[in-house]
Amino acid sequence: MTTILVHRNGRTEQATSIDRAWLDPASGVVLWVDIAPPSVPESLILSDTFGFHALSVEDAMSVLQYPKVEPYDGYLYVVLHGLAFTKGDDESFKTHDIDFFLGRNFLVTVHDGTSRSIAEIREHCPRNKHILGDGPVALFHRIVDLMIDRYLPEVGEFEEWMDEIETQVFSSRPPAEIVRDILDLKRQVSALRRIAIPQRDVIGRLARREFTDISSEMAYRFRDVYDHIVRLNDEAMMLQDRITGVLEAHLSNVSNRLNEVMKVLTVVSTIFMPLTLLSGIWGMNIGLPHFPGGPEVQFGWVIGIMVVLSGGMLTVLRVKRWI
Repeated sequence: MTTILVHRNGRTEQATSIDRAWLDPASGVVLWVDIAPPSVPESLILSDTFGFHALSVEDAMSVLQYPKVEPYDGYLYVVLHGLAFTKGDDESFKTHDIDFFLGRNFLVTVHDGTSRSIAEIREHCPRNKHILGDGPVALFHRIVDLMIDRYLPEVGEFEEWMDEIETQVFSSRPPAEIVRDILDLKRQVSALRRIAIPQRDVIGRLARREFTDISSEMAYRFRDVYDHIVRLNDEAMMLQDRITGVLEAHLSNVSNRLNEVMKVLTVVSTIFMPLTLLSGIWGMNIGLPHFPGGPEVQFGWVIGIMVVLSGGMLTVLRVKRWI
């Protein structure tokens, strides 16, 4: 599906086709073409109508490209990523790339159709003439700014998932799959950083006015976006440290519980060792010294000695604070 929005004579309206005369900067027209999702006919719009370089068209038609910015003759090609965190059985970050072709009086966006930021701005364009009236660079900034602003709420949902796992780690009986969940957290944060770090570099280049199409005023605006993406990168680093701490805490808890079990088993074994010795000696079929009294009280003597011996050993262990 291709959406064509044209701003001319102070009005923004939707068109059904592209007039090649609109691509001339002297025409006074600001053009936004949104392609979602791209297919072979849409690729002809990129290559034939706009005349974009074959390499940039190939990248735009591919499923996934990492964030980057490349200057071409007459336009700027930028790839950035939207972010969404899905909750449920498959809790993970889902990213989708958005390809931007930024010219002097046009902006072409190519994506898979799931971008909420582009859908929101596209819906407001006919009612707000300033969105396209401010020019394609300002429109590009609006989309990028809204994309980055949506990152933090998604990261917030991810932190809620992390809080749940932390609660399970410090519970009395953590679930058996807790280690797998922690490693999933680590994998998701690594994926977030793989997207956020190159995206930070792209926006940083836009903020430094490295490209002639980015004016000083727009560079200042991109600096604000850059601050947001830097904050996101810092947040990702803190999340990674936090996950490492959660994993270490879980392993420490497992080790402590194992030590407690081994301590109990060791105490039981220590107490029963002399009792086993006594029962083995007096259970032999040989003549042994008798305790005072007749044969009927010998069993009582042996049991009494065992009880006294066990109580004495428990007392010694408690005095030494071993149990």
